[in-house]
Amino acid sequence: MQRSPVGVVIATRDRSAGLALTLRHLLALPERPEIVVADNASTDDTRALLARDFPQVRVLALPFNRGALARTHGVRALRTPYVAFSDDDSWWEPGALAEAARLFAVHPRLGLLAARTLVGPENEPDPLNKVLADSPLGTATDLPGTQVLGFLACACVVRRTAYLDAGGFHPLLFFGAEETLLAYDLAARGWGVTHCPGVVAHHHPAPGPRTDRPAVQRRNELLTAWLRRPLPYAMARTRAVAAEARRDPHARRALREAAARLPGALRARRALPPYLERAARLLDTDTGGTAGTDPGGPV
Repeated sequence: MQRSPVGVVIATRDRSAGLALTLRHLLALPERPEIVVADNASTDDTRALLARDFPQVRVLALPFNRGALARTHGVRALRTPYVAFSDDDSWWEPGALAEAARLFAVHPRLGLLAARTLVGPENEPDPLNKVLADSPLGTATDLPGTQVLGFLACACVVRRTAYLDAGGFHPLLFFGAEETLLAYDLAARGWGVTHCPGVVAHHHPAPGPRTDRPAVQRRNELLTAWLRRPLPYAMARTRAVAAEARRDPHARRALREAAARLPGALRARRALPPYLERAARLLDTDTGGTAGTDPGGPV
């Protein structure tokens, strides 16, 4: 049986039990995708488990934690024209990868497809589904679905050439709210970024809050503003976080960590083209600037 034109990349760190469950779901898919696990220097039994129980899965044993950049290592290792991302707590509905491949094949400008995400054993719709479906950016005649500038990294499929053309996930952000910057960079190069609800992913995040996630997300939202948005906008966002930092420890940490990374952000700064800045502002108004962040990705 011929393998799928969609490969799967999983970035993981120290979550061997969840990774094993994800791999069992992915290996049972009728599309039989090639799977690459990019292991971010796990200290648990992840690598032993992969070697023992999943010899058919390709493993990239990274020497240290590369954050979201591990996904780019995985994309480079694959040669499939399309790449789906899973986390170690997410997988794809049977038939979803085949539908994604069909959409990419008939829409050559499509660079990234954001799936509809179902959460937990009850298959509850992720609240982001509605945000993406109601995007004010509307449709384009040469693209499927609704145009967006946000997605969940654990529930998206990319055209490999488009992802590499855009540079992949930015190393400055590491993990947390890294999706918006990639969406900006794809769209700035003319690639379409859309939400296609006919492609379905499942996400089973561990219960309970992740205490560091709010600060990391806010830090990366600030850095994304400095990397791509107009300077007055970036300064206004920074002033707002500074005001919140007087009473909010998450804001204090976000501000401190963003300041440490600011020189790197300024060196890599590349403002969005005017048409894309207008789209970003429209989405800021519509969603409060929070669409497209994954609260449960690996760190």
